[in-house]
Amino acid sequence: FRGGAEFLFDGVKKHQVTLPCQPEPWDIRNLLQWIKQNLLKERPELFMQGESVRPGILVLINEADWELMGELDYKLQDQDTVLFISTLHGG
Repeated sequence: FRGGAEFLFDGVKKHQVTLPCQPEPWDIRNLLQWIKQNLLKERPELFMQGESVRPGILVLINEADWELMGELDYKLQDQDTVLFISTLHGG
């Protein structure tokens, strides 16, 4: 988490997680719900909108824009890195 998004997660920038087993492969859609339930500490409306991240949150999967990877439907692979960067700044 970067660009201020880490403050919604107790200021922790990096989380290494092992996701629980489930019948279907994990995708970003499921990951976001897991993050909301397990890591997000405050103000979920600043991170999520509906089932996705809110506008202004850049998502990178293995350093590539998630728009190139299928966004919410991207199937997570072992050792993937997912980065959330807030591009919203107060002034």
